[in-house]
This record gives sequence, C-alpha cells and structure tokens, in this order.
Amino acid sequence: MTLEDLQGRAIYIESYGCTYNHADTRRLETILEGLGCRLTGPDEADAVIVNTCTVIEATERKMLRRLAAFADRDLYVTGCMPLVQMERIRSVCTPQVIHPDEIRERSGTVGTPGAGAIGVVQVASGCVGRCSYCITRLARGRLVSASTDEILDAVRRLTATGACEIQLTGQDVAAWGLDRGESLPDLLQAVAGVPGRFAVRIGMMHPASVLGILEPLIEAYESEKVFRFLHLPVQSGSDTVLERMQRDYTAADVIRIVDAFRERYPEMMISSDFITGFPGETEEEFHETLDLLDRAAFVKVNITRYSRRPGTPAAALKCLPERIRKDRSRTLLARANRIYDRYNEQWLGKETPVVATEKTIPGSTVCRNPCYLNVVIEEDLPFGFSGKAVITGNRRHYVTGERV
Repeated sequence: MTLEDLQGRAIYIESYGCTYNHADTRRLETILEGLGCRLTGPDEADAVIVNTCTVIEATERKMLRRLAAFADRDLYVTGCMPLVQMERIRSVCTPQVIHPDEIRERSGTVGTPGAGAIGVVQVASGCVGRCSYCITRLARGRLVSASTDEILDAVRRLTATGACEIQLTGQDVAAWGLDRGESLPDLLQAVAGVPGRFAVRIGMMHPASVLGILEPLIEAYESEKVFRFLHLPVQSGSDTVLERMQRDYTAADVIRIVDAFRERYPEMMISSDFITGFPGETEEEFHETLDLLDRAAFVKVNITRYSRRPGTPAAALKCLPERIRKDRSRTLLARANRIYDRYNEQWLGKETPVVATEKTIPGSTVCRNPCYLNVVIEEDLPFGFSGKAVITGNRRHYVTGERV
C-alpha cells in the first residue's frame, strides 16, 4: 500500500514505544494532514493506524491485544513489530503495513514538534551494536545518520516555532556520523551555533560508542546550549554478563565515562538502563550490578526484567525463573530510589536557572534546569519562560520550586 490510499479519510492513530517512535507518529500525522486526512478518535475513524513497539515480551503482548481490538477495522501497522514479527501480527489480524522508511522519505524533515515547547530531531536510525538480546537492532538495522544540514535545518525550524528544548533521538545517538565519517561532538558544536534560545537534550548513548568520542564529547557539554544530562544504558555491572550480552565494554569502562563527566560537571545528571535476570545471571553477578549502580550513582534508572526476544542470539539461552527476575528488579529499584533522593536533596534550598517546557497539571508548569532536573513550579508559566527558581521540595522523580 501507499499512504495515498488513506487520502481524505478520518484516521485514528495509537503510538507506543520510544521517543523515536513517537516522533515517527508526529511526522506521519503531518503527512496525513497534507493528504487531506482528519485525525480523530477511534469511534469516528474509518481507518486505524497502530505504531508498534516490541522491545520486550510484555510490550509485544500489549501490541497484540491492541491489534486484536481493531481486527474488524480497516487497520494499518507501522513501527518495529511488522519489520520482525509479521507472523505474530497475522495471528490476531490482517492489517496493511506502513514501512517506517516511507514515513522518513515522505516527511521531508527529521524534526517534529513534541509536547509543549519541545522539538524532537531524529538524528539517526539503527545502530552499530551487536547486543545479543535486542530485537530493535533487527527491526531498525544498521546505522543510517541524517546529514548535518538536515539536522541543523530541523533545529532552525523547531526553534523558529517556539521550541526551547531540542531532543536529539536515535537508537544510539553517540554513534551518529560513524557511517558518514563524522562524529557527534562536531554535530553538537554545529547545533550550538544555531541562533536562538534553546538547549539540546542528547538521547540514549551506548557506552561503547561514547568511549570512542569521550574527550570531545565532554568538551561539547561545555556549551550552555547542551543540557548536562547523559543517558548511558549500561544493562549490567558484571563483566561476564556484559560479555554474554555482547555489549563490547566493561564495568570499568562505564566508571571511566561517569568519572570523566562528573570531574568536569559535578552536578551532572547521568541516567541509565538495567536488565535484571539475564540468562545465567548469578547472585554474585547481580550484586556486581548493585555495586555499579552505587558507584556510578545513576539518577533515573529504567529497569527491565529480561524477556526472550525471538530471532536474537540470547533467545537460545535458558531463562531464569520469573520470580528471580522480579525480585532482582525490586531490589535494584529500591537501591536506585535512594540515589534519586540523594541527588534531589542536594538541590534543596539552592537557586537554579530554569526554562518552562511542558504542562501536565493545570496551574503548574514543568521546567528544566541546566542539568535537566525536572522542576515543577505551581504557576501557569508560558512555554519558553526562563528565570530562576529556588528548589523547595523533593518528590523523588521531580523537585518542586518557587520562582525567584
């Protein structure tokens, strides 16, 4: 099928997964609006599109339930799932497929508005990794980087329409440019040269990719147009588990990255991802993960219980019992929560610059400080407002503040 088949119709879209996937949805909405389509709710729509995610088994099950719910409708699917699990989709419905590449080719830009005063720029798709558990790698393929000119044009467009936070997103943002003979620090320097009041939040960066650009990357964070926020998914603190995961770095490498950033920027917010209960993970190996979490003091940790993904090398390995995976997840989360609280409490009573980016509850505004700390101010501030706030309270996943 082609997107022209949807011309002039009433469309309902459901979107799941990562920032990159949701940006694809926004681009798709723009394309459809250009074709005279009307975006509407599920009851009024005469066609339904589901942008799917299948990163873990629980998400896959949710996708199949949603697809089954629309099985009697004129249904279209996009995202990762139809690229790697079309047979599973056909077990519950018979939709048509919108390939993500068609969205990319038709949209004409790699940038799209996000929520509030946020703009999202898809700097690359795919990766250079070989992680043994990852189905997204199979779906998105090898690294394809957008050009510097495309990215700069997207940043200019978004800031011209009021975006004051620019999110650079991809499966591994640190790998940007490797297929083009370029590097992320050079891109960040170019983005920082774009006129306007905005700051860049750099998306997820694979530690192995960061190691190759560590010093110039740290230097790039010196710009006031780059949030001092690093999302470094480490997955495990055990070298033997990391080897089975085929992650291509060690726990010592992770500490080297964290220490190098914190030496330059002591208050920097560094977040991470962990997988608990990877096949063969012993109690000792799990405690090595707890030790790494404590040593690195990651703020904001995404914890996933391992689940087998079809077609991946790890799928052949024997899974640990669900009880063990769940218990370890709870233990890791409890440890991480204490770190969140410690990080937030160091800000109490301090004055910090903030910029207003989102609104989630009437009468309050979500702001970010230079370290990307989530500061909620109980005032209805305009998007893009910048000023200073005193941090007054710790709510673990955010802090409260009062405008100075």
